Amino acid sequence: MIEKINKKYPIAKPFIGIEEKREVLKVLNSGHLSLGPYYKKFEASFAKKIGVKYACAVNSGTAGLHLAMLCAGIKPGDEVITSPFSFVASANCILYVGATPIFVDIDPITYNIDPLEIEKKITPKTKAILPVHIFGQSANMTVIVKIAKKYNLKIIEDACESLLASHNGQQVGTFGESAVFAFYPNKQMTTGEGGMLVTNKKEIYELACSLRNQGRGENMQWLDHERLGYNYRLDEMSAAIGLVQLKKIDWLIKERRKIANLYQKFFSPHHDLIQIPQINKGNTHTWFVYALKIKDKKIKTDQLIDKLRKEGISSKPYLPSIHLFKFYQDKFGFKEGDFPISEEISRYSLAMPFYIGLKEKDVKHIVNKLIKILKK
Repeated sequence: MIEKINKKYPIAKPFIGIEEKREVLKVLNSGHLSLGPYYKKFEASFAKKIGVKYACAVNSGTAGLHLAMLCAGIKPGDEVITSPFSFVASANCILYVGATPIFVDIDPITYNIDPLEIEKKITPKTKAILPVHIFGQSANMTVIVKIAKKYNLKIIEDACESLLASHNGQQVGTFGESAVFAFYPNKQMTTGEGGMLVTNKKEIYELACSLRNQGRGENMQWLDHERLGYNYRLDEMSAAIGLVQLKKIDWLIKERRKIANLYQKFFSPHHDLIQIPQINKGNTHTWFVYALKIKDKKIKTDQLIDKLRKEGISSKPYLPSIHLFKFYQDKFGFKEGDFPISEEISRYSLAMPFYIGLKEKDVKHIVNKLIKILKK
């Protein structure tokens, strides 16, 4: 007898336990809600986990990327090579400092920036490469590092979606002069809102810490400032959550891998209908989302999403191609066809419900519903 399932499945939700609530309550009871001891402990623990010397906590991944641009000395007139297939912040941070994002199309299998296309876009104005480790999997950093060294370019990693992913045994976040992680509620771990800039360079760490705190130096008085800065601090409640989540992170990723493996198992027999996520040789995957690609190009993704929603299953197109956002088209003259692989993945990709708490029967139910709709 087939069990009837009437559950609603959101696209994502965080895994928060009693320990996180207990630590947040400690912060609230202390009355010390900002610039207290928790964010420093979080930074030290995070740096150790990633394997870097320094970590600077900020209030979002976007803030971290902005600071990374500033710390790298990227300025108006400079060019930074990056991917059009990403959350918009990875390109916006380049605009924040007046520089120009130079997009390179993506690998059709991993959806990461295609390293073989990077060299073609390098000009005398190119100052850095910003690879985005997409969906929980590293870009091909072996090739990217070689190119960066050849042309004396800086590497700034957007690792916001790929905490603890690795490439040939080396963790993302350790290849460039700096890297940024994010802790939004749908990520591998969360602080609510929040992010972390990591680096092995003391001068970058100190500058980032000053910039996040309105430009105030480490030993300056409260209302004294030595440079233009921003209010990018991470509050103590968020840091407290982050500390607890970081202690659980290996387990959190292990559970996400179990769910991803269930999706792979149940979707694999239907390779004529969909392309399931694939992992490059030498990579480990930590699964930010589970995004598949619909093979039948006659199917409209928005209609498919609507049909799934009526079955209680949330899904989203993941991700739009940044160069086709109107303000990028207006500013740079981008048009459809400029980056065809990114555009195709954007048009036919679909992120499925993905969060700790999904059981085998839930994943099987979701897969069966999608396949039934596709076959119709």
